[in-house]
Amino acid sequence: MLGALALLLIAAPSAFADFFTPENKGGSRNADDIQTLFVIAMIIGGVIFAGVEGVLVYSLIRFRRRRGGPEPAQIRGNTPLEMGWTVGAAVIVAILAVITFAFLGGITTPERSLPSGATAGNALQVASIDQASVPGGHSLEIHVNGQQYLWRYDYPAVRGQQVFGYYDMYVPVGTTVTLKITSSDVAHSWWIPKLGGKADAIPGHTNSTWFRINRPGIYAGECAELCGEGHADMRARVIAVPPAQFQAWLVRQAADIKDAQAKLSLARQIRGEGNP
Repeated sequence: MLGALALLLIAAPSAFADFFTPENKGGSRNADDIQTLFVIAMIIGGVIFAGVEGVLVYSLIRFRRRRGGPEPAQIRGNTPLEMGWTVGAAVIVAILAVITFAFLGGITTPERSLPSGATAGNALQVASIDQASVPGGHSLEIHVNGQQYLWRYDYPAVRGQQVFGYYDMYVPVGTTVTLKITSSDVAHSWWIPKLGGKADAIPGHTNSTWFRINRPGIYAGECAELCGEGHADMRARVIAVPPAQFQAWLVRQAADIKDAQAKLSLARQIRGEGNP
């Protein structure tokens, strides 16, 4: 059974992510900070685990009952030892708290868009006040709505035309992207591992997160909250393109939506004229 399980895991290498660490590195600064913080906590936890397991194995071997030997001594307590591991645990928690708060600012506070990124003149908006403002004020704000079982992305309007898309989120490289995340039905969780931590999509509540991608690429993710029978199919992709290409996509998307709405309106009028 163990061999079969090992073969199944090997046959699905994506399940390993980055094996010992989250699949975070290389997408955005906040993802890199989360990765670093995780590694620090994992090393501290690994040292503790090795120490505890080492003492346990040593004790099991050194003080085991031997055949024909005397009954091992029963130790009822050791006050200095118990005080030592209590104080030690408190010190470790304090160290982890200090390290966490040292990284927390960089994880939660958006960074400045690059000079080569999109600017506020390209139909971009400024992040809202419930998340720290973006230095320089230039950012792209996208509203993310979780729906069973897909993601809807609402972009800034283009010449009064609402722009939205599903499944794939397009963003310009070098530009800080702020997300406002919610849900229209049940709890979901938007997660692109290489772009930062998970952000819950909760009906009636808006969560915020951010990322900045510095080179073109495709970043895959999924819903990280069990949301129904179609949960496994609720995938997501962020496609980062140069600012000029993003602007062209935004204009083209607005035109396609406007054309589709006009055709739908015409079809409804025709059906209405044909009704008795």
